[in-house]
Amino acid sequence: MEERTSSAPAEQSGQTADQQQLVELGSATVKTARGTIHTLTIAGQIEGHQLLPETTKSTKYEHVMPLLASIEESDEVDGLLILLNTMGGDIEAGLGIAELIAGMRKPTVSLVLGGGHSIGVPLAVAAKVSFIAPTAAMTVHPVRLNGLVIGAPQTFHYFQRIQERITRFVVENSRVDEADFTARMMKTGELAADMGSVLYGEEAVKIGLIDRIGGLADALDSLHQMIQARQDESPATEKE
Repeated sequence: MEERTSSAPAEQSGQTADQQQLVELGSATVKTARGTIHTLTIAGQIEGHQLLPETTKSTKYEHVMPLLASIEESDEVDGLLILLNTMGGDIEAGLGIAELIAGMRKPTVSLVLGGGHSIGVPLAVAAKVSFIAPTAAMTVHPVRLNGLVIGAPQTFHYFQRIQERITRFVVENSRVDEADFTARMMKTGELAADMGSVLYGEEAVKIGLIDRIGGLADALDSLHQMIQARQDESPATEKE
């Protein structure tokens, strides 16, 4: 008897290509009369150059990066909705994804649900408009590295330069004041075993880190408005 493997086409397994994309990548493309939106989910831990255990929910950067490039290049996709519920993860992988999102010309909207912690902060602010649910939280804290750390001046200088990269990106892609953001990041007494601060929905908006409080409908409305504005600004392609 012939065995079936996971490499079988989606149709043979009873799934459409869109359903398989949703299951494997946490993303989906929906076309309506108002435009075509691709929804990307960034959940769990951002996986970098090292594989995480199979029991850990993760978002793999090698999946997300080419997907973002294809969305930007596609003539069929009008805008990108990013749903965030992440604990953070690999710094370089997270910043790489954030830089790609920030560099897109197409309308982009992010929505923080549950949590957008650590490197999830740059990911949230990378979109052209950012939303956060009232009950969602964001943790800002200094850079931490796992594994062997050499106690030398060069190591601390390296930490400082990484932190500067993250802070600069967040400040340039949001309305938050750099001094205020740094002070909250270096705050002591709020986290049990770390420096930093936890910002909930309204506070994140108040300091300018996130643009607006809202939910899914609000994020979609904002995205459709940007799509419509972009279409109105584009020159007519029809020839007389």
